[in-house]
Amino acid sequence: MKKQHWIVFWVLLTILTIDQVVKIYIKTHFMPGETSSIFGSWFILEYIENPGMAFGTTFGSQVWHKLALSIFRIIAIIGICYYLFNQIKKGVKAEFVLAVSLVLAGATGNLIDSMLYDLCFNFDPCMPFNGMEGSGLFADCFGFKREIRHSGFLMGNVVDMFKFEAHWPTWVPVIGGAEVFPAIWNVADASITTGVLLVFLRQRTYFIKEKKAA
Repeated sequence: MKKQHWIVFWVLLTILTIDQVVKIYIKTHFMPGETSSIFGSWFILEYIENPGMAFGTTFGSQVWHKLALSIFRIIAIIGICYYLFNQIKKGVKAEFVLAVSLVLAGATGNLIDSMLYDLCFNFDPCMPFNGMEGSGLFADCFGFKREIRHSGFLMGNVVDMFKFEAHWPTWVPVIGGAEVFPAIWNVADASITTGVLLVFLRQRTYFIKEKKAA
């Protein structure tokens, strides 16, 4: 087994373990919308569930929207695996393998949520994150009819929890006083972002052989 294969294995094991442990802890110990300070007042935990893509972005309310997103994640993961192991055969740098493995681990971490969380945890239609206008599904919540999201295999929400509470100085034009980064994210999102940034910033180092051959 090559060194690069071990890098893939350990990155996946480490990121997925941390990601899922944090998500399960938040989901089982926090109330919806509950916050807790990590480092002073600028970095906090805030429990939300995201029915769409990374950093709290949504995708759509219909069943095929969520299904398409989950299927896209599966196809992307298969594609990344195929590409990664082909690159290992070519003898690419270990750092490049690390970067792509981070993207793979992050994508897999969020896929686990959407695949399994509705099966492993009780689905509460009255939970704030399970409401979704336009879905066409209704449930009774405390005597009121409420429109809820589709649930089941590949339909689960992704658990997010990390948030920066930093604001731009008020003297900065246009964005003064606004949050520097308002999105709420998780370990998987951070892993994907780190991997993509590494590839972008270090591409000359990673692809030097291809450029010389050209």
